[in-house]
Amino acid sequence: MRRAALPPAFYARPTPEVARRLLGHILLSDVNGRRVAGRIVETEAYVGPDDPACHGYRARRTRRNASLFGPPGTAYVYFTYGMHWCLNAVTEAPDFPAAVLIRALEPMAGLATMRRRRGGLADGELCSGPAKLCAALGVTGRLDGVSLQRGVLRIVRSPSRQRRDIIVTPRIGISRAADWPLRFLIKGSPWVSR
Repeated sequence: MRRAALPPAFYARPTPEVARRLLGHILLSDVNGRRVAGRIVETEAYVGPDDPACHGYRARRTRRNASLFGPPGTAYVYFTYGMHWCLNAVTEAPDFPAAVLIRALEPMAGLATMRRRRGGLADGELCSGPAKLCAALGVTGRLDGVSLQRGVLRIVRSPSRQRRDIIVTPRIGISRAADWPLRFLIKGSPWVSR
């Protein structure tokens, strides 16, 4: 799967726009030398220091969220609920804490590896949530702060960018600003989170 990675300029624009435009592109992982990939079918935008659900709310910088303040196109990987990793693509400008959470993928390559990493679950459960896709792709905190243009974790252009119907809903799985319409998903995809 030799495709061009999305450049930093792709991410250097308003976060909701990036969240929408990421749909259909491919998240590729070569963690531990195992190639796995999936088409992005669901995202959520976290729009910066005025977003109470964003880890950069009020521009508070900590060791945990330092990558969120990095350049556009950086991976921001964080640990949640004491057991799960979540992957975000940093957006907008350096020092402006905004990112897109990758919520779900349609598995495309390396399904045997994904199944093994996910304990043999059905294919529909491999990447249908942010923690699930991180487990399937081998994403952990070691990848926090890496560039999404090179290395073992990349978001690459889809070979076919046919027009897709996109549904916009409120974000899910959060308690603050949960009603903001910043969740984007491909209409009719069986791979989105529940």
